Amino acid sequence: MAAATFDERMLVDALDEPALVVEGGVVRLANEPARKLLGDFIEGRDLRLAIRHPQALERILSLSTGELDVTGIAEPGRSWRLVMRHLGGNAMFLRMIDRSDSVSAEKMRVDFVANASHELRTPLSTVIGYAETLAEEDDLPADTRSGFGRTIRDEARRMLRIIEDLMSLSRIEADRFVAPGETVALADIVNTAIANARHLRGAGQCEFDLRLPDDLPPVRGDRAQLLQVLDNLIGNAVRYGCDKPNSSIVVEASRAGRSVALTVSDHGPGIPREHLPRLTERFYRVDPARSRESGGTGLGLAIVKHIVERHKGVLDVKSTVGVGTTVSVRLPAA
Repeated sequence: MAAATFDERMLVDALDEPALVVEGGVVRLANEPARKLLGDFIEGRDLRLAIRHPQALERILSLSTGELDVTGIAEPGRSWRLVMRHLGGNAMFLRMIDRSDSVSAEKMRVDFVANASHELRTPLSTVIGYAETLAEEDDLPADTRSGFGRTIRDEARRMLRIIEDLMSLSRIEADRFVAPGETVALADIVNTAIANARHLRGAGQCEFDLRLPDDLPPVRGDRAQLLQVLDNLIGNAVRYGCDKPNSSIVVEASRAGRSVALTVSDHGPGIPREHLPRLTERFYRVDPARSRESGGTGLGLAIVKHIVERHKGVLDVKSTVGVGTTVSVRLPAA
């Protein structure tokens, strides 16, 4: 086996991705990323000690030029694209391109499309079923016909809410790299959000405990989006924390160093700990039946998360089963 020349080493070391020169089944040359990934002492050793993927080994050792997508070469679940080039004789050049992010993004896209389709298919099937009955049955009693009509209306509105939330998410993601330019007084949007929440189902048996200091500083932000954050947080608190008379929701704003903290607390059933890490996933629900029954789309906290990230803020959810849930948003003061 010939020793690596100075030019070969310079060429391979110039690559940011792991790269190897293999000759006769032995690693003749490995750049620093490859040594970090596969081991510091892989040069001069059998390739099979570094790469233990049968399909990849077969392609490399057979001197086959081409590309191959593989998973789990060095770490379980990590995806790579192997670019293989024959260098002449029994030597091969191997470049490893990390595809984990793109594979993860594609999986998220596929899951999102599947979830969105499912969420829309369910109410649409109901609408079609009731509409067909109304169209084909001429002798339905008036109260039955009226009930079918209300169901069609409610399910259509549910689909509209889902579509509106999906469009909202799309707009938020499109602006995620654009810094908000308004100076927003939080007391104003807190009061507006509470006024909006009073029209929600269940809000009539719930008291709002509003705690706003007089010296609350403004924040740099997008007023419409920050109002959307509070609408979603207070709306969730009403849906799950106002299930009995004389319930209360605490909405509080306070100065926290160079930031302003907004907190919404309810005394509802609480959320089991295992669900907390997934609450901001699109369409994730702790109680799917109750969420749909109360008008939730499963997108509210995903929207909140994206807006808070755009504002360089921090979102935190704490909950205890049987005690209640507290959601906090911390935003930089203007």
